[in-house]
Amino acid sequence: MNIIGLMSGTSLDGLDVALCEFNDERHFQLLAAETYQYPASWQERLASLHKASAEDYVLADEELGHYFGEKVNQFREKYPERVDCIASHGHTVFHQPDRGFTSQIGDGNAIHAVTGIPVVCDFRRLDVALGGQGAPLVPIGDKLLFGEYDCCINLGGFANISYEKDGQRVAYDICPCNMAFNHLAGLMGMTYDRGGETARKGEIVTPMLAKLETLEYYHIHAPKTLGKEWFEQRFLPCLVPYANQTVCNLMRTVSEHVSIRLAAAVTQSETTIHKVLVTGGGVGNQFLLELFKEKIGNVEIDSTDSRLADYKEAIIFALLAYLRLNGKDNILASVTGASRDSSGGVICG
Repeated sequence: MNIIGLMSGTSLDGLDVALCEFNDERHFQLLAAETYQYPASWQERLASLHKASAEDYVLADEELGHYFGEKVNQFREKYPERVDCIASHGHTVFHQPDRGFTSQIGDGNAIHAVTGIPVVCDFRRLDVALGGQGAPLVPIGDKLLFGEYDCCINLGGFANISYEKDGQRVAYDICPCNMAFNHLAGLMGMTYDRGGETARKGEIVTPMLAKLETLEYYHIHAPKTLGKEWFEQRFLPCLVPYANQTVCNLMRTVSEHVSIRLAAAVTQSETTIHKVLVTGGGVGNQFLLELFKEKIGNVEIDSTDSRLADYKEAIIFALLAYLRLNGKDNILASVTGASRDSSGGVICG
């Protein structure tokens, strides 16, 4: 099957589109991939949608679905290979599984209407209905497609980790990552801190680092996940008392914090880890990777495949659709805490 995977991350850096060929659930080829940057109008709209009216929310769901469909059509003009299905993660607006709900917009019916291709979407809500976190969903792809690594870490809006322990997949969100860095970069009129160079110029604000390290989430056992609500209500208030510091110092402190959390996730995994695959937009943050490497000693870090680093999540959502269409489980209860494994995803068209 040829499946297009769509991924829109919390850091709002754009829509990843990846066309994958699957021979079976363990063997794939990435045929083509592109990232379409969101225009400023969509960035602003998505960033504030969690505060909008119900009517504006429903309208955005429909219109983002049409936007996704238009981007798929644009992608297919450049890469006209056969496409059997589109797998769309959607864009997360709300994620509060402890209250029984999660929400990703980008209506799959609208994508189907624009493209004429069947769509699998809404992957998370069945797992939440089964008592799970509805996330992370990528670990089954880590297990099936990237099993040669002892551990997979993705540096997206949030950093997350996935590994095998006692024959089961364990995964969880570690801490904020690009969401925090991009927030601070915005204070300097930048969209992001290229290579982590702003952070490299700063100094650690010790009291702020100590405050971040005491956040309750870090002391909760998995399964656990993070959302934008937690970032705004728990993480950002830790920065407020230090508003008189330079952005370089704030960025340096957050970089130290993130690297500490990443290293702790690896060293506290209670399993042997020799080789780690690191992917996601944060791979471009060389300073963060340097700090991380310093803290985990002889563990080998593989972050060299730029196409894999950029499109791994879109690839794995294509895999989730492949599994769904073949009647196989694509969400692991050992990861999410649900009452059972399940095959999530609504089929449109």
